[in-house]
Amino acid sequence: MNTSATGREDFSYLAPLFNAAAAYRGDNHFLLLPTPVERSSLAKDDEPLQSWGAAKFIQSSFSAGLTHVEAFTKLVAVARQVDPYSPWTLLRGALENFATAAWLLAGKDRDVRRHRVLRLWAEDFRNRDQHEKDTKHVTGPQGKTGAERREEVEQLAQSLGLSKLTKPVAISIINEAAASAGLEPNSTQALWRVASGFAHGRFWPYLRASEVRGVMPMPDGGHLVNFVVDDDQLKDMAEACRKLLEHTASRYKARSSAP
Repeated sequence: MNTSATGREDFSYLAPLFNAAAAYRGDNHFLLLPTPVERSSLAKDDEPLQSWGAAKFIQSSFSAGLTHVEAFTKLVAVARQVDPYSPWTLLRGALENFATAAWLLAGKDRDVRRHRVLRLWAEDFRNRDQHEKDTKHVTGPQGKTGAERREEVEQLAQSLGLSKLTKPVAISIINEAAASAGLEPNSTQALWRVASGFAHGRFWPYLRASEVRGVMPMPDGGHLVNFVVDDDQLKDMAEACRKLLEHTASRYKARSSAP
C-alpha cells in the first residue's frame, strides 16, 4: 500500500473553507469570538453558570476548528503534500470543533443549553482528573483537582434543577449540530466516520473514501496499491466544515448581541 502524494493535484475546491477560516485570521493569530454583551441571550444562559458558561467553551471550540483548518491550508498551499490521512484527520478535528460550538448554541430552551455545556465541563474535568492520575500531579494548596472541579459542576447542575450530567457523545453532537446548520445529519455522520477511520489508521476507509491510482506487482508475489484522496468526498467534508463554521459564527453573533 502506497499513500504518497504527488503534490500536483488540484485542490481548488477547498478554497471556500480556507477563505471562510481566513476571515478570522489576524496578524499572527486568529481573532476570538467576542464576549457576549450584557442582556444578550447567551449572557442570560451563562448568568448562573459562574466560570463554566457556554461562551468560553464556544470560543475555544471555534478557535480550535480554525486552527485545524489553518494547518490544512498550509499543508495544501505551502507544503503541497497531501496524503490520504492528514486531510481527513485535520478536518475531523475541525468538524468536531465547529459542531460542538453549534450544538452549544442550539437547544430548544435555556435549561437544555445549560445542561449541554455543563455536560461538556464535567467531561473536561473528568479527562483532567485522568491526566492528573496518569502523571501523579499534585495540586497546589490553593488549587483543586479535576475530580473536585467536576463535583462542583455536578452540584451546580443539581442546584439548577438539571438532570444528571451524562458523558457527551461525539456522534450525537455532530448529528444535532448538522441538522441545526441545514446539513443532512446521516451524510455528515458518515463523513465523520470516514475521517475517524483514517485518523486511527483503519483499513476500511480506503475502500470507501480513496481512489486507486495504480497497482504495482511486487517481487514476493503481492501488489503495491497506490491510494489517493477521493476528491468528491473530501470536498463534501470541507463543505460540511464550512457550513458549520459559518452557521456557528452567525448564531453566535445573533445570540451574543444586545436584544
